Amino acid sequence: MNPHWSEKITGAVGSTASIVIHTILFVCAFGLVLLGVSFERVLLGITTVVSLEAIYLSLFIQMTVNRHTQSLEEVGEDIDEIQEDIDEINEDVGDIAEDLEEMTEEWESGSTTS
Repeated sequence: MNPHWSEKITGAVGSTASIVIHTILFVCAFGLVLLGVSFERVLLGITTVVSLEAIYLSLFIQMTVNRHTQSLEEVGEDIDEIQEDIDEINEDVGDIAEDLEEMTEEWESGSTTS
């Protein structure tokens, strides 16, 4: 099963490369102060970008959690079906054991009367 695009994004954001890229971007943003941009404007820009990034990241994470929850529910349904099959097999084995016991009793009673 191919990962959905939201899972790809959350996987990429959680990587070492993402940490390096974010660190470089933050250093560059604060470097804008050395180029004459006011510190307040830099902070406003960083705050806005980080807030938007946090909102979208939380949405992507929630989408991934929802998808995984759905997958787990499907696995749970499969387990229930397997358990039902096992119960049926156990009943069949019990029936076979009873039949075998009856046949053994019949055979033993037939061989003792001869």
